[in-house]
Amino acid sequence: MANIAKKVSWSSRAEESGVAGERTPLFNGSEQPRLSRQDSQRGRPKEIPHNEKLLSLKYESLDYDNIENQLFLEEERRMSYMGFRCLEISRWVVCGLIGFLTGLIACFIDIAVEELAGIKYQVVKQNIEKFTEVGGLSISLILWAVLNSSIVMLGAIIVAFFEPIAAGSGIPQIKCYLNGVKIPRVVRLKTLVVKVCGVICSVVGGLAVGKEGPMIHSGAVVAAGVSQGRSTSLKRDFKIFEYFRRDTEKRDFVSAGAAAGVSAAFGAPVGGVLFALEEGASFWNQMLTWRIFFASMISTFTLNFFLSIYHKNPGDLSNPGLINFGRFESDSVAYNLYEIPLFIMMGAIGGLLGALFNLLNYWLTIFRIRYVHRPCLQVMEAMLVAAVTATVSFTMIYFSNDCQPLGPEHTEEYPLQLFCADGEYNSMATAFFNTPERSVRSLFHNQPGTYNPLTLGLFTLTYFFLACWTYGLAVSAGVFIPSLLIGAAWGRLFGILLASITSSGSIWADPGKYALIGAAAQLGGIVRMTLSLTVIMVEATGNVTYGLPIMLVLMTAKIVGDYFVEGLYDIHIKLQSVPFLHLEAPATSHWLTAREVMGSPVTCLNRIEKVGTIVDILSNTSTNHNGFPVVVQVTGSDEPAKLCGLILRSQLIVLLKHKVFVELARSRLTQRKLQLKDFRDAYPRFPPIQSIHVSQDERECMMDLTEFMNATPYTVPQETSLPRVFKLFRALGLRHLVVVDDENRVVGLVTRKDLARYHLGKHGLEELQVAQT
Repeated sequence: MANIAKKVSWSSRAEESGVAGERTPLFNGSEQPRLSRQDSQRGRPKEIPHNEKLLSLKYESLDYDNIENQLFLEEERRMSYMGFRCLEISRWVVCGLIGFLTGLIACFIDIAVEELAGIKYQVVKQNIEKFTEVGGLSISLILWAVLNSSIVMLGAIIVAFFEPIAAGSGIPQIKCYLNGVKIPRVVRLKTLVVKVCGVICSVVGGLAVGKEGPMIHSGAVVAAGVSQGRSTSLKRDFKIFEYFRRDTEKRDFVSAGAAAGVSAAFGAPVGGVLFALEEGASFWNQMLTWRIFFASMISTFTLNFFLSIYHKNPGDLSNPGLINFGRFESDSVAYNLYEIPLFIMMGAIGGLLGALFNLLNYWLTIFRIRYVHRPCLQVMEAMLVAAVTATVSFTMIYFSNDCQPLGPEHTEEYPLQLFCADGEYNSMATAFFNTPERSVRSLFHNQPGTYNPLTLGLFTLTYFFLACWTYGLAVSAGVFIPSLLIGAAWGRLFGILLASITSSGSIWADPGKYALIGAAAQLGGIVRMTLSLTVIMVEATGNVTYGLPIMLVLMTAKIVGDYFVEGLYDIHIKLQSVPFLHLEAPATSHWLTAREVMGSPVTCLNRIEKVGTIVDILSNTSTNHNGFPVVVQVTGSDEPAKLCGLILRSQLIVLLKHKVFVELARSRLTQRKLQLKDFRDAYPRFPPIQSIHVSQDERECMMDLTEFMNATPYTVPQETSLPRVFKLFRALGLRHLVVVDDENRVVGLVTRKDLARYHLGKHGLEELQVAQT
């Protein structure tokens, strides 16, 4: 281990496994020393470690590998051909329900935002127009700031005090869930309600946020609930879809829900499928692709249909998503070959600005973790940001003298005249005094000359910092639309400058075209998506002409941005200390073997074990101990026990709850029969061992684990290299990987955190600390 550049002084390997809970010292570390009690008593400030330098023990893994015990095999053997066909039909039905409900939720959010924002803007607009003539515009500013702060306060309270996991877009949490990490409360019904109400308050409150990102989380929650046929929050069990009550099936439906959320947000069903593949699901198959595409199509159709009714045009399916970029006609957005280098340069600019955005947000998030962690402080910060956003917006509009004629074809929803002449409106108000979605559309499609360069430059600068400050607040909010809005502003500015410095620029340098490219560059520079974002942009614009330029822009933005800092979602995953497994093991890690990364010694159980022993093991080990190898010793032999299976803590708790004990009566073993239904009924919230009562007489009974354990667990030899262990673990979605010697004896256990501890840093292969955070 001497080649590892950065090591830790202590590491607890008692994570998902049955590994004994001692803290085993590693080799000499370069970690900064912890303060002793004497140091603390001397008044020295206690050092707060950076969260990205830790892996948290509070995150468990999900069981994405099916437990092929005797109960499972017997059920599969009894199931007829028609039974399998019915299950397949049920999967399609569930995906259809996911798409339908996700579309309904998106429709509700869109209508609520439009109605409430319309009321707010009309009130503020009338107030501004009233005081423009008689003076006292400060009252209009106070009204705008108070309205925004009050609405945002409501959204922040329900998030900070009732369901903190609903904060943000939820995309990092869903990525972790699909990667195999169990994020507490991430797919609860309560989380969905808070997410929906919170995002409405955030957008109506005027924050620099969008409602599209949270739709991905909302769709995932819908999928998790519908596929299980019950709600643990409501304590209702509808007795349907019981077969799908396991992590493997639930994972596939959550992937469909995430894709349906993207489809509803952008009207991009193909983009939704690719998003689930690129950014979400860690495991994929061909049939899953068709079902996810079906859910995405149903989602966008449902939203389209009900919005057509809301707009009093039933059957006019012209609103496929929450955001409508508008049509880019082929003749107006045509580009020339010599413009491709300009597009690539814009991609590099987007990568640089995205890296700056992510870096600033990283520092800000560190500050919030340290000092703004109480709910009351989080609500106050959200209110402060809302008030500052309103003040900055008002100030920018007030001092702007960018007046444009208000023609009959104007698309501005709430034009402000302020100090402009009659028949004119303030152009800065088009960008600030509107919902972000409408502002993006105006930057894409308003006629050349609608904005002057100073307006676009100031708007880009101020909105960049406002969006950076806003992301990470204790509110439900997304970063997609703010990123598009920032990029569209500086992209349009780029087009205007091109037109001004070239004699024929006014002919080919259409500002709307460059606004689209700038929007793609900025979004790609922040979130670092390529394939799915290309298709989303193409579908949202309704024009495939810009497929190649957008792809080149996104690839350039990703390459340039990754050189400086990671993508925004990856940063927040690290800051939450989540043991996320990437596609490949760290480079230069082939010299590490399973013996060096595994946890040991391992707590094993005999195939026929005493009940009291099992209770004591479950009670005395941490709840993070979730897998126990089962061993058997040959009768009459002095050979050590050998591996014969693996059983989970959750299975043992169900067995104890149902008193599945072996009684020695008349030299005959009798045992109560359990079915998989008993385990599915307890899923996913298995009771703690402290709630299971076992009498003293029952402690003397025996428990036969043969029928319930996974008799064919995956194993690797001790000398297996880390990349091979990683590939096996990641590709199969394992939770435990048993390490055995040449005689099939258990010597260790590899779990997610044993692998996630290693990553490639600036000084070579580095090892993170595992701690209870």
